[in-house]
Amino acid sequence: MPESDLPQPKPTMPGAVASRLWRAVGTSVFGLCAIVAVAMPAVAEPRAVVELFTSQGCSACPPADRVLGELAADPSIIALSLPIDYWDYLGWKDTLADARFSARQKAYSRVHGHRGVYTPQAIVNGTANVLGSDRAAIENAAARTRGAGGVMSVPVTVTKSGRQIKVSVDDAEGRSDIKSGEVWICAVSQQVPITISRGENRGKQVTYHNVVRNVLKVGDWNGKATSWNVPLENIARDGVDAAAVYLQDGTRDKPGAMLGAAFTAFN
Repeated sequence: MPESDLPQPKPTMPGAVASRLWRAVGTSVFGLCAIVAVAMPAVAEPRAVVELFTSQGCSACPPADRVLGELAADPSIIALSLPIDYWDYLGWKDTLADARFSARQKAYSRVHGHRGVYTPQAIVNGTANVLGSDRAAIENAAARTRGAGGVMSVPVTVTKSGRQIKVSVDDAEGRSDIKSGEVWICAVSQQVPITISRGENRGKQVTYHNVVRNVLKVGDWNGKATSWNVPLENIARDGVDAAAVYLQDGTRDKPGAMLGAAFTAFN
């Protein structure tokens, strides 16, 4: 705060003393303002949902797993790891894999007109397909897809209170291109270190970030503001310490664009 903007001291004390005292007060006020400014965290609006399809048995996946860990540290990105099970025959059974994630990746492949699936693959905002280890491509896809066709334009919130998780989805604000969607909640383990003793990644220890451990459909959204309460026990598993919620166009078998999403840690 400039010294000229401060009220002048009354002439009841010596001028030099008053001047020194007022400079000290001004410095303290400025320091307090700086502390307050630093202490107020910025709230980032989610701009992308990144789904990484990965496998402990895939030698090309560890670099992608590291990239996802970096993206998970960005509060504007909801980064999710979805380990698949179709490489389990290569000599190491993925300890985090879920057949539902393999089915989801194959559903994306059909919708996008691709011949098959691969790892590491990242699906960005439900619409873009990029190599999961290419962070620049993921960032470009997030920028390219956001806002197109309502992508990431519907506010979504998720909060935990006791043994309940509250999910809220806002309205579509009169947009005619956004009419409906499905709301899903993912139980997440934020960090899972795994030591792989066989297969292509034999001898490696990999830390997986934001691993989806369970998924549950919360309900259908019809374009109007809606809220749900989900009992924590409906999705809880050992090691689960966060939850992600997404609103997606289409259905589980024909997934479309991500319309909105939110993430909350439990501690």
